[in-house]
Amino acid sequence: MTQGFRAPAQPATARGFRHPGRVISGAFLTAVLIGTALLSLPLATPGPERAPFLTALFHATSAVCVTGLVTVDTGTYWSGFGQGVILALIQVGGLGIMTLATLVALLLSRRLGLRARLIAQAETKSLSGSDVRRVIGRVVLFSLACEAVAAAVLTTRFALGYDEPLPDALYSGVFHAVSAFNNAGFGLRPDNLMGWVGDPWVSLTIAAAVIIGGLGFPVVFELLRSWRRPRTWTVLTRITVVVTAVLLVVGTVGYLLAEWRNPRTLGPLSAVDSVMAAFVAGTMPRTAGFNNLDISALQPETLFLTDALMFIGGGSAGTAGGIKVTTFGLLAYVLWAELRGDVDVEVGRRRVPPTNQRQALAVALLSIGVIAVATFLMEAMTDFSFEQVLFETISAFSTVGLSTGITPALPPGAQLLVVLLMFVGRIGPLTLASGLALRDRARRYQLPEERTIVG
Repeated sequence: MTQGFRAPAQPATARGFRHPGRVISGAFLTAVLIGTALLSLPLATPGPERAPFLTALFHATSAVCVTGLVTVDTGTYWSGFGQGVILALIQVGGLGIMTLATLVALLLSRRLGLRARLIAQAETKSLSGSDVRRVIGRVVLFSLACEAVAAAVLTTRFALGYDEPLPDALYSGVFHAVSAFNNAGFGLRPDNLMGWVGDPWVSLTIAAAVIIGGLGFPVVFELLRSWRRPRTWTVLTRITVVVTAVLLVVGTVGYLLAEWRNPRTLGPLSAVDSVMAAFVAGTMPRTAGFNNLDISALQPETLFLTDALMFIGGGSAGTAGGIKVTTFGLLAYVLWAELRGDVDVEVGRRRVPPTNQRQALAVALLSIGVIAVATFLMEAMTDFSFEQVLFETISAFSTVGLSTGITPALPPGAQLLVVLLMFVGRIGPLTLASGLALRDRARRYQLPEERTIVG
């Protein structure tokens, strides 16, 4: 009797990497390992000694995950080669490993397979898989254009306003522009942006790059197409724009009210400079990581506000981290619908499906759980206050990069915990969980319904 044809079994590696989430996680991990190896070379430091493995790993992860937390000063500890590696890792991490990989595949083969298309769709958060090629091209071109504009403004300001030689001004302008647009927060000065707190050309240019990079590519493209027709905006764009605007106002007003009389932050500044500094400071937790004010000198209420802003983060498919403004905004709409007794959750003239609501809830709860466990562990490892430890864990998980100054003093175990937090925060709890899952299971039946008491 003739047996039917049986397809050869795929290797375990191929089966394990069929899911886009797994491929993205693996790609980011590969970038971290490559960056660690490069930063461990003697060429990466100006002195004859190599950087310790943990230092190289920490900074490679922070760069790839566009976080900005550092244990050593970027401008003095690393050589030109080391700073170039960090800058390249920031660019790769910001655009997304799979976006770059898919673009290279397009240039070489001029065609996309279904698997590559799905991977690119998962990384760019494109809602349609049919135009992934066009989306990737726009992402890269738009990113480079924004970085070029910001670099031109910063270079001109550094050269003319601070009498820096043109090569130094150009290097500093490009470095800060790439770091700002990718929401990385790496700077070349020990005080980060504090020396430019009253300079609108530097502060507002970096803030603008942070906001644009943090909106997310799908939102930016839609705004460019139909910014005059808000009624035609998708749910993603509507929630992102509204929540972003609200959080920018809340951050600015919160910093002004809490720090207006603080002699170590806004107190010595003029009224105009205080408003500008508060706006920039309120923007950075979204999740850029630049600091124009001394974080360790902030009032407790300001630190709490910053915790909340860091946790929320920026837009989906952008360079920002956190649970994302779409998650936060969608949960707010869910709460509003529940309070009103509405069966459906509606945003504008659209109904949000229950799957999106569950995803938002899962992301928020997973994030809270990760931060809670990490805070507990770090409290056990260090002698720092709960306020400082919570700030550090939220900043790492949300890939922000702000710190009260305790990062260099963390013991090795706590630094490794921060590395893990940055990686998990960049990939995303939901993406990481789906990447580790063996397969999606579809249930062909439903159990009887039974209501329970809530609250």
